[in-house]
Amino acid sequence: MRQRYQHGCLRCAKRKAGPDCWEYLWRENDEAGMRVRRTAVIGTVEQYPTKDLAQTAVNGLRLQVNEDILRHPGRNIFVADLVDHYAQTELSEKTSWHTHATRIVYRQYLTRWIRPHWGNVNACSVRTIAVEHWLRQLRRADGIPLANTTKAKIRNLFSVLFNHAIRYEWLRQGRNPITLVRQSAQRNRTPDVLEPREIQCLLLQLKSSFRLMVLLAVTTGLRRSELLALKWSDVDFSNMRLDVVRSIYMRHIGDCKTEASRKPVPLDERVAADLWMWKETSRYRQPGDWIFASARHQGKYPFWPDAVLQKVIRPAALRAGINKKIGWHTFRHSFSTILIANGENVKVVQELMRHASSRCTLEIYSQARIVAKRQAQQRVVQMILSEETDVREPLLACGLQIDVL
Repeated sequence: MRQRYQHGCLRCAKRKAGPDCWEYLWRENDEAGMRVRRTAVIGTVEQYPTKDLAQTAVNGLRLQVNEDILRHPGRNIFVADLVDHYAQTELSEKTSWHTHATRIVYRQYLTRWIRPHWGNVNACSVRTIAVEHWLRQLRRADGIPLANTTKAKIRNLFSVLFNHAIRYEWLRQGRNPITLVRQSAQRNRTPDVLEPREIQCLLLQLKSSFRLMVLLAVTTGLRRSELLALKWSDVDFSNMRLDVVRSIYMRHIGDCKTEASRKPVPLDERVAADLWMWKETSRYRQPGDWIFASARHQGKYPFWPDAVLQKVIRPAALRAGINKKIGWHTFRHSFSTILIANGENVKVVQELMRHASSRCTLEIYSQARIVAKRQAQQRVVQMILSEETDVREPLLACGLQIDVL
């Protein structure tokens, strides 16, 4: 007997102890073909204060319940259901293939952009050109168009959503209209990098742990999530290196971004000396303490990166006469750019940046400084004009006239 699509029902169940819970009920055939009732707890009323929020959480489970039925030809599957199922199966805390930061960003993209516009659309009705037009008109809350990089990430996530449906055999193989969507990922503006002299001036305006924070960021290329997640147990003073073993985002401790990110980072002896001096003066110096522990929270958490940037680093940059737009990634960009400008081997730069490939190092993180470009141009001109001079002098000595075209 062919099973019917189960919409099920949602109810709020009372509990003798603890908060009330939302339950989802449905019927299905068991192994003997008998119709049986199933119940699944969705969450507490504290997790989902309203029925609408609980209903959204149910959508992903409803797809799982009807997994086999949805494989039948002609079944409709809406984008909202796909979003909820993907969030439930791929973005839960139980999964390990995404970092905590990635899960948060993906959920934001799904709930802020994809679900509101495409939620009520049948996945089979999504068209490539329609998605392209939609991406072009996306704007931030203040009316400014979204950056190309953000649009490209939304496009890529939308594509992942369709591949998710294909993987579960709810859509036929090759039915991913997003693969043909054209969306540039080119930056609207080139990110600023700091010259060595500017970094020196900035460091002079910073004190204590904040100076060390910037010094480490700009001489190791650590990401902010890795920098703030450092503990004293991660510093190997005898071998002059940092062991990058964790990251922190929104006070959630997780793994590093990639396998390459977990490689040890070398420490210069002068930077290591500053680090040792800070350890000697810090109130939090035990192996399990954060290097950049926040006194406001009695060392339980490290400093909040956005607060440090806005209240300490950017004001210090203005005092130093630096008018560039500075973010945490500015230090990582500057580190890579200075390495390339110094003529370091690309493979060495890749290892220091802890990138999986040198392509990312060269195309995204490194910019040729104007001085380096001018010097490179001068070397070419010198080679050409010096040879021309060597040819002209013997001819002029013989009294020959040289026409300049």
